[in-house]
Amino acid sequence: MAKRRLTQQQRRRIAERQQRRAQSLRAQPDPAAAELGAEQAGLIIAHYGRELDVEALEQPLAGTVVRCRMRANLEPLVTGDRVVWQPELASLDDDEPSGVVVAGLPRRSVLTRPDSHSGLPKPVAANIDEILIVIAPEPTPFANLIDRYLVAAEQLGIEPVIVLNKSDLITPERQPELEALLAMYQRIGYRTLTASTVADSGLDALRAALRDRTGILVGQSGVGKSSLIAALLPGVDIRIGALSEAESKGRHTTTTARLFHLPDGGDLIDSPGIREFGLEHLDRAQIERGFVEFHPWLGRCRFRDCAHEQEPGCALHEALANGDIDPRRMESYRAILSSLAT
Repeated sequence: MAKRRLTQQQRRRIAERQQRRAQSLRAQPDPAAAELGAEQAGLIIAHYGRELDVEALEQPLAGTVVRCRMRANLEPLVTGDRVVWQPELASLDDDEPSGVVVAGLPRRSVLTRPDSHSGLPKPVAANIDEILIVIAPEPTPFANLIDRYLVAAEQLGIEPVIVLNKSDLITPERQPELEALLAMYQRIGYRTLTASTVADSGLDALRAALRDRTGILVGQSGVGKSSLIAALLPGVDIRIGALSEAESKGRHTTTTARLFHLPDGGDLIDSPGIREFGLEHLDRAQIERGFVEFHPWLGRCRFRDCAHEQEPGCALHEALANGDIDPRRMESYRAILSSLAT
């Protein structure tokens, strides 16, 4: 909604009221403000509606996790956000101190997913450097879902890594299919890893990928994100769900994104199970740029407004016919555009 324009007279009246209020506050200090300590920096490590778990970044509480409520009228905050908060002085002697978040600090990146009610993009996590796209033999990985994550990562300038987890469950019948899927992304230039918490394989490579960076695990429920965190963070209480016998879809076991500090350096955010990634705010040109192998051919079509469908002289179609673009990626590109149009 557009802001209502105020007349000069209205602005003068508001200024006079604010001045009178300021004079009143100086004469009688706000008791609520007196109950709060000094402003300091913090890091949101978990989000529970209007309450947040904030890690203090300054002494004397550095490293302490403080349950905070949000001051009214703040923009939505998410795990990974850096904030300004104030401790509640009366709670400092308690085992679990509390506080108030008074402001959010600028972000360098933010990931979103569609809101379940409105369908609009909803923030999931902020200030991440690396997105770990976790797939598994079951539930069956789909290139279109992987590509949605890749498009989002490209738009944000975040490095994506595709992790095939639960490699111990790969059967001889499924192995060629999964190898071909990973090989397609490797040819494009994406990094892929294979891991198994049961066989204890690939975990060192995963630790190295996360070292000194903030990464986020994303992917369908049931692909083993919580199991990976349990292996990377021994002793951390992570609830692990089983696959549904009826539909082979993982139950949602994580209800809020949470940030963990890794022993070898770096941070890891575990996100709620999401089967879609919010791309509704992107236009067609941005979706095209999200497919990195399209880059050499963009702008070389005969027609400037080429939709890459049946138009003659389409550079992407020529690249597809020559084997420079994988048909599965072109199909995925069209499916994403179709879903956004719908």
